[in-house]
Amino acid sequence: MRVAFFTDCYLDLTGGITSSINAQKAALENNGHTVYIFSTGFPRSKKELQKLTAKNIFVVPSCKIFFRGLTPISRRPKIVEKWLLKNHPELKDFDIFYTHYEAGCSIAGLRLARKLNIPSVQVMHGREDMGESNIIPYGFRTIVAILLNWFHSWYLLHPIKIHRDDYLANTIAKANMWTLMVNHANYADLVLTPSDHFRQKLIHYGIKKEIKVLPNGFPDNKFPKNPGIKTLKSNEILRIIWHSRVSAEKRIMPFLHALTQVHGKYHLDVYGGGGDYFRAKRFARHHHLDVTFHGNVKIDELYTAIAKSHLDILVSYNFDTFGMTMIEAEAFGVPVFFCDPDMQEIMPKGSYIMSVDKTPTKMAAALNDLLKHPKKIEQMSKIMLNNRKNILISHRIKTLESIFQSITTK
Repeated sequence: MRVAFFTDCYLDLTGGITSSINAQKAALENNGHTVYIFSTGFPRSKKELQKLTAKNIFVVPSCKIFFRGLTPISRRPKIVEKWLLKNHPELKDFDIFYTHYEAGCSIAGLRLARKLNIPSVQVMHGREDMGESNIIPYGFRTIVAILLNWFHSWYLLHPIKIHRDDYLANTIAKANMWTLMVNHANYADLVLTPSDHFRQKLIHYGIKKEIKVLPNGFPDNKFPKNPGIKTLKSNEILRIIWHSRVSAEKRIMPFLHALTQVHGKYHLDVYGGGGDYFRAKRFARHHHLDVTFHGNVKIDELYTAIAKSHLDILVSYNFDTFGMTMIEAEAFGVPVFFCDPDMQEIMPKGSYIMSVDKTPTKMAAALNDLLKHPKKIEQMSKIMLNNRKNILISHRIKTLESIFQSITTK
């Protein structure tokens, strides 16, 4: 089978979407499929482009000046479409167009799929309503959301209009982002999402196409063979690891505020970058917190650090739809700590600690309780290790292949 990925979040970006795409590409290729990835990207030398091409990864026309956060953005979808047809005429013979995210490159992929009469599958990875609200400064959120929605409607029709409500679209900005998300998904032939709780939210706001749940998977070639059970002895330092974005939507600052109220011995290692990176470093230094900031590192270095930890952290709230960091922890048998009740769907029962609510005070209370009962680490780690094989991408890719097969034979 020939599968073309179209994504606005891949090159020049770290995070769950990138990890998910890498794992799926490797697993599909291992099973004999041909996989192309088309992604936005910052300018590169000819040598770098040749290396990417050898892996069937291609940089679509992208803006050289404007970018979204730390992520490059594509040029207008019609320009990307024209480039795709000119430089990759072989796409007309592909079996599936597999789109990720809801911006220019993904729009071009969906539009081209219809023009070439090729089945399309759209993956709805995340809560763009919450992302826009956390990334854009307060006074600009509404106008930015309206403009994004307007731009999107130039290329994909918007027959569904989401109005402000008391559920998730509780601002004009969020209502506009839900309008964008729903109409984007409805343009595809089939929709995938990594969790059932997100699937239910998408259905609530009007996605009419069939939605299937496909959890993200951990790459087989990186899967640790025999990780040991994690234990925490009395008076031992609790080693905590953070490897999400260091940003507002991931709530790094509330977690650091929580650490100011922790009374026992701990050490937090922070891996990754983001908009709150320097703010977090200043706060940790000012409050004399036992925190080390490592920035972005190679994946093998990160996995080594996870393996040495007692507790993995994901304290976003009403934002994450899956939490790729948590299954990375599960692969190594490391218990996790979170605040969002939705994340209970992702992890084996008994393998995690959940804060009573999202406030720093309650997060600190949960951590202080753990320090008073260190044997909980061993109990949670055993449950993680007993369930971890379920997260292998080689298991989950079988579901994706079945989905692709079903949609290509209709």
